[in-house]
Amino acid sequence: MSSAIASARFSVLDRSRTREGHTGAEALRDTVRLARETEALGYHRFWVSEHHGVPGVAGSAPTVLAAAVAGATDRIRVGTGGVMLPNHRPLVVAEQFGVLESLFPGRVDMGLGRSVGFTDGVRRALGRDKDDADDFAEQLQELLGWFLGSSPTGVHARPSEGLTVPPFVLAMGEGAEIAARAGLPMVIGDLRDRARMRRGIDRYRDRFRPSPWAAEPYVVISGTVAVAPTPEAARRLLVPEAWSMAYSRTHGTFPPLPAAEEAEVRAMTAKERGFYESGLTGHLAGTEEQVADELETVLKETGAQEVLVTTSTYDRAALLDSYRRLAGIVRAERSGG
Repeated sequence: MSSAIASARFSVLDRSRTREGHTGAEALRDTVRLARETEALGYHRFWVSEHHGVPGVAGSAPTVLAAAVAGATDRIRVGTGGVMLPNHRPLVVAEQFGVLESLFPGRVDMGLGRSVGFTDGVRRALGRDKDDADDFAEQLQELLGWFLGSSPTGVHARPSEGLTVPPFVLAMGEGAEIAARAGLPMVIGDLRDRARMRRGIDRYRDRFRPSPWAAEPYVVISGTVAVAPTPEAARRLLVPEAWSMAYSRTHGTFPPLPAAEEAEVRAMTAKERGFYESGLTGHLAGTEEQVADELETVLKETGAQEVLVTTSTYDRAALLDSYRRLAGIVRAERSGG
């Protein structure tokens, strides 16, 4: 029986999480360092994200951070997961990726999302509102048009026009439909709701239209994968993110990640505890053998061609060890077990 793991690509999305007791600058440097480390481990691509006004995330300017990552690495593909298109003018986004592709030819990916700022205050600061997400399909077509030189304005995007920067759509909600109609690769999460994820993938494949960017559907599944020597150690990797997510759901702001041992002893309301426990479940977490089994199952269920690993935690050494162990699983499968 052929291994789905052996034939899949594995990539990394790092959200530049800030940690209690550490600065935003450290978080950004941690991201660049992780890109170098995951490149050495053989990962296919390394992406960074866009968040605004979030205490727990330092990555607010993804194309700037992608340039730093690309400059610090040699081979790994570099991109965004993603640039939130409703926050920007498509021409400016095209120009930014045109510059990246010109500086790092053949290595740049353009991951695009339709989310608008996390809070009303952030949306006001950006000059946007929730309804701007409804224009994502049109913004996407305008953006791609700048690379093809088809803008009706008569303006030409420099140095973007004529370059090929692979676009990806981050599929949340209507994203699968938009990716299919545009004929673009799709990134879909999360691994905790497999049934919903499979429905989105099925809808995408059923409605996919070939385009200059992709002749056939291409599915990237994204989510947390935590590999450790014991199930307990893998669970500890999940604790900081689970606590911070529970806090954000009950307080309206995502805080820096705490150390696992501190988060585990913090008092929580019943509501917070519910979100916290929920945040610890459904991920691919455990020993190499456990994760390999789960990963093989989800890849066969979804038929995905790629896995984008989005794990965040406080302990950077344990995080790197998890990525190292996951790379070991992939190597073992490719060499025949």
